[in-house]
Amino acid sequence: MTDASTEQTPPPPSRAADPGEHARAALTAVRQEVAKAVVGQDAVVSGLVIGLLCRGHVLLEGVPGVAKTLLVRALAATLRVETKRVQFTPDLMPGDITGSLVYDARTAEFSFAEGPVFTNLLLADEINRTPPKTQAALLEAMEERQVSVDGQPRALPDPFLVAATQNPVEYEGTYPLPEAQLDRFLLKLTVTVSERDDEIAVLRRHADGFDPRDLAAAGVQAVAGPADVAAAREAVAAVRVEPDVLGYIVDVCRATRTSPSVQLGVSPRGATALLKTARAWAWLSGRGFVTPDDVKALARPTLRHRLTLRPEAEMEGVTADSVLETVLATVPVPR
Repeated sequence: MTDASTEQTPPPPSRAADPGEHARAALTAVRQEVAKAVVGQDAVVSGLVIGLLCRGHVLLEGVPGVAKTLLVRALAATLRVETKRVQFTPDLMPGDITGSLVYDARTAEFSFAEGPVFTNLLLADEINRTPPKTQAALLEAMEERQVSVDGQPRALPDPFLVAATQNPVEYEGTYPLPEAQLDRFLLKLTVTVSERDDEIAVLRRHADGFDPRDLAAAGVQAVAGPADVAAAREAVAAVRVEPDVLGYIVDVCRATRTSPSVQLGVSPRGATALLKTARAWAWLSGRGFVTPDDVKALARPTLRHRLTLRPEAEMEGVTADSVLETVLATVPVPR
């Protein structure tokens, strides 16, 4: 899977032979339903589905107007799960996300009022427009799947996915996400402007009356639920990974640490993340084993936000993607 196009296309839905096959057909249908609302972003939709399968979270980055928010809203419409949206603003407080204790004068007691984080799919819209203190409110929720208030942990529902959108950091009024926050995201997907033909298709839909605020009128339907996600996760866990492929994942991650352009390379946590995403993509592609091509396809979206470049390299125009392209071109591929 790449940001621009999908290298492999999962098989179309067919008559389910077992729960895993039924789940794969349902999640393939999710991608088809989202395509009714968003044109030309199949790779990004695949990344969101992979995040759901891997119990991970997804960060979508792109300039305003490329359908980042619409993508997540369309995904939510295809799933039979609870979804909530938080618009991140400079004055947003941590309690506005996690919830807080509220004093009840009638009982003279404090009770906990749940915040919007208590949901299955949380759309954190423009997450980098709020200060770091509020951004950090999501750290425990994303990693531990719980929220602690007044020393008492409160579990979040399952499945739980944070799909966050952000504008590029050089845009005015943004606060770059700290490394600890970035590392909580399984994938960072770059949402780019569509190709010319896709953009014409978008305009044609709007000319025919498409309303992005009314996805039901566009025919987007819920086609998968929590049971499908649970069955899919079990099936992904059974996907085989040969020792040579494990070694290839480690070699790719280790190579980032010795790149002259990199100040801080991919950590072992990043290597385990690449294993998870490659496994999920192999399963979505209809295979019970991981290939080096699966690793290559998911390396950039899984690792790009885990690299810290040297300042002089950034001044020369080096990007995390260009470093990863060099690494993938030089690390020997197992045969």
